Amino acid sequence: MSFKTILVHVDESKHAADCIRIASEIALTENAHLIGAAMTGVSRYLYRDMTIINNDPGLVSHMTFLRERAGRALQQFEPLVQKIGVSSFEQRVIDDEAAGGICLQARYSDLVVIGQIDPDQPSTTILSDFPEYVLIHSGRPVLIIPYTGYFEKIGKRILIAWDGSKEATRAVTNAIPLLKRAEIVHVVIFNNDARTDTLDAEPGADIALYLARHGVKVEISLEASNIDIGNSLLSLSNDMHVDMIVMGGYGHSRFRETILGGATRTMMQAMTVPVLMSH
Repeated sequence: MSFKTILVHVDESKHAADCIRIASEIALTENAHLIGAAMTGVSRYLYRDMTIINNDPGLVSHMTFLRERAGRALQQFEPLVQKIGVSSFEQRVIDDEAAGGICLQARYSDLVVIGQIDPDQPSTTILSDFPEYVLIHSGRPVLIIPYTGYFEKIGKRILIAWDGSKEATRAVTNAIPLLKRAEIVHVVIFNNDARTDTLDAEPGADIALYLARHGVKVEISLEASNIDIGNSLLSLSNDMHVDMIVMGGYGHSRFRETILGGATRTMMQAMTVPVLMSH
């Protein structure tokens, strides 16, 4: 089990370089093919009727500008990837809006790397629910990189938020290539007495055994918390000095609106280390 194709979203944000670097380091370790994708920011549905676009010089000019802007964003991709030493990579300019375009590209990838939304650097082409939308609709594990902090290396000390749910199960399974390389993996269960429907009589025993069979070095931690789970995770990750969190992503979509579970929403807004989520 390994990552063979990794997709990273590239834009003109000052945080894009961190996403490219982290995606490249994972690709190098996994001997994976890396794809850097930049979006023009216009829905692919507009491009379906090229007759309308080609008959309007203004639209043609605007589309050219958008493609050139996406291309400029990708100018940093190849030098960074080559510096890290990735041998198999490509870059793509995609005629689509960011969330929909990344979700389509993700269908053919094992891992998607994107950045957390920085409220101090709003984008004209990326909606504020971009990470949530990709999580819910891509069908792939999504590694989200915070906009604050610098993460020289990730994956040495990993915290798994385990509650026995199908979302958490998918996240753990999807993260196995990273978990196997970690120095230590903390499997954390909050308020286990309240989760009798998804946890066994010995909470954590079965998931620890499952991971141990994959060669993962595991420690189980049963935690009690009187505050919400999202903030409990943030506090505990700081106390344990972890550099990555693995957790299920809970939520659903209603038209364009993405409605997240409490812990997922808190993590999207306030993450302090990279978070790998699966829905």
